Amino acid sequence: MPPAIHAEDLKLTKNQSLVLAVLQSSEQPLSAYSILDRLREHGLKAPLQVYRALDKLLDTGRVHRLESMNAFVVCCHSRRGQIHPRITAFEICEACGRVNEFHDTRIEDALTRHARGSGFKIRTTTIEVHGLCAECR
Repeated sequence: MPPAIHAEDLKLTKNQSLVLAVLQSSEQPLSAYSILDRLREHGLKAPLQVYRALDKLLDTGRVHRLESMNAFVVCCHSRRGQIHPRITAFEICEACGRVNEFHDTRIEDALTRHARGSGFKIRTTTIEVHGLCAECR
């Protein structure tokens, strides 16, 4: 497990700052190509530029990748300057696309106990729960 990182302790490159700003301004998760489309006028021309920036932002816990959507969102903990938890969970609305990140110590404790019992070492865990948000229900 990497050491805990505070979001404001990180120095970002120009491309990383641009990618992070696009994600922060979006109400929806964005694919790398959607990010690229929004940043072409800022000098980003190639997908590799966006992917490199996203890789660093992922490594430092500033953003998350939603596997089921192949899209990225800003970590709610980095928005608040908090230390990122080991286990991250998301509620993803299938109607409006809204994503809610949450952390529940009971879930983390249960997964940690299970892993310990089986001798498994957890590196990272992302849980995606799909359904309808309160507004769309």
